[in-house]
Amino acid sequence: MLKANRLEKGDKVAIVSLSRGLLGESFVQHNLTIGIKRLREFGLEPVCMENSLKGIDYLEKNPNKRADDLIQAFRDDSIKGIICAIGGDDTYKTLPYLLENKEFIELVKTKPKVFTGFSDTTINHLMFYKLGLTTYYGMSLIPDLGEISDNMLSYTESHFKYYLADSNEYKKITPSEYWYEERQDFSANSIGVERICHPDPKGYELLQGQPIFEGRLLGGCIDSLYDMLTPDTHPNEPGIINKYGVFPSLESWTNKILVLETSEVKENPEVLRKMLLKLKEIGVFNVINGILFGKPQDEIFYDDYKDIVIEVIDDDSLPILYNVNFGHATPRCVLPLGIKVRVNATNQEITFLEAPFSN
Repeated sequence: MLKANRLEKGDKVAIVSLSRGLLGESFVQHNLTIGIKRLREFGLEPVCMENSLKGIDYLEKNPNKRADDLIQAFRDDSIKGIICAIGGDDTYKTLPYLLENKEFIELVKTKPKVFTGFSDTTINHLMFYKLGLTTYYGMSLIPDLGEISDNMLSYTESHFKYYLADSNEYKKITPSEYWYEERQDFSANSIGVERICHPDPKGYELLQGQPIFEGRLLGGCIDSLYDMLTPDTHPNEPGIINKYGVFPSLESWTNKILVLETSEVKENPEVLRKMLLKLKEIGVFNVINGILFGKPQDEIFYDDYKDIVIEVIDDDSLPILYNVNFGHATPRCVLPLGIKVRVNATNQEITFLEAPFSN
């Protein structure tokens, strides 16, 4: 796998809206302002790409423009990192404009850059995995850098700093001591209002299997993975995914550690069962080395999800580590996809067996 250099002081970072065009709406301008300010405090120079601020309606109707921004970000040698604004549910519509563009494919393979985001960005991560680039299932601009508390959430900030060349080397992940409830009010009226915070003494929970297991990380948001495989949300999505080979083959899943997390929809346990059964149907659970399952947002269905995961997988030899801080629940770590790790549930750590960045 190709790896990007970490970001140096003064580097430009592109802000892209590859899914929902929320960043261009007036009701999130305070998040944009705060996010840009924080990026500059990190020593970076944010660049909103040409179409990133054109709003929900325009970007929904023009996925080619979303793709153009990503292509231009790779084309511009002064841009060293790419930060997704937020998720959504139709990133797949950008794939024809990206994977039929020979220049883009060549740029990805010859000029790797830090790429970070989560949620529907799962599709972009799997696209980049297909192209051989390590990407980072981590922070997005609106929810993380644009967090409207007086400061970024400390655990999230500490992991964002690993993108920076002047920070410590990123060697392992350990549990957050706290978790935060999702906001009910995201408006400018809540600027400076701290999130409701809870201690989290549970740490990583080993649901089953051996406490130590290894493999390369691959996966993302289960809602997005399910939509890639079924026509339930977008009837044409599975056809596009299949045409460009974006969902990994069973061979690609072999010996991986599957990373799974649930979205802000907080699907009821029976919907999670349906999604897991789809992965089981295609054989993913038969070939992987283990699972990292993210904390559910607001700990909704926390115990129910555990029961469903164990029941559906129905193989007590497959290790499952639960309550990992990535994805939609806050705070968030960074998971470098394609990187080999060792999970040690007893020691409460996920250790990288190779460097996640090239420097």
